[in-house]
Amino acid sequence: MKYVDLTYAIVDNMPVFPGDPPMSLKQVASIKERGYTDHQLTTAMHVGTHIDAPLHMIEGGARIDEIAADRFIGSGILIDARGKEMIDESFLYGKTLTHDSVVLICTGTDKKYRTPLYDTQYPTITESFAQKLADAKVKILGIDFINPDKDDSFPIHKILLSRQVLIIENLTNIDSLIGVNSFDVIAFPMKLHAEAAPVRVVAMVK
Repeated sequence: MKYVDLTYAIVDNMPVFPGDPPMSLKQVASIKERGYTDHQLTTAMHVGTHIDAPLHMIEGGARIDEIAADRFIGSGILIDARGKEMIDESFLYGKTLTHDSVVLICTGTDKKYRTPLYDTQYPTITESFAQKLADAKVKILGIDFINPDKDDSFPIHKILLSRQVLIIENLTNIDSLIGVNSFDVIAFPMKLHAEAAPVRVVAMVK
């Protein structure tokens, strides 16, 4: 079994979603001074690699801590959309979507991370694509860019989250899975009383 990490490390002064407060990760104790090391993390939820629960966009939707652990593990389906500006339902032709599927979209946008282009130059996901995932009741959609929506009314978020399809944003290294025939995905978030949480995402290549 090979394990492929698809997660950004959380470090100080990471980029945040436009409009969110800045985050920080500071060392507050050292072994030399106190006999132990300690750090303090101050952050909103939508920083780095994170997962959205329904409450993020759906009134009365489930929080991260209310979602059963088995929802964070599934059979991986890779969509290679590198160089594409539009991701529509045609990318799903020939794919077998089930209630156990975790769909990962590789666009290569992660190569722009920590540049101004990352927030603005990313593909458009169509509503018909999102509806196909929702109708199939897949577990998770994961993307290597900042936001599945370009419309400020967030239709893609709402289509997916209203049907209990979780969303992982800001993945990286998905291109390592290009050409892989079979893999599973583990994406356990922190168990927070919140609408989203940081998540460590790992692909297990069989």
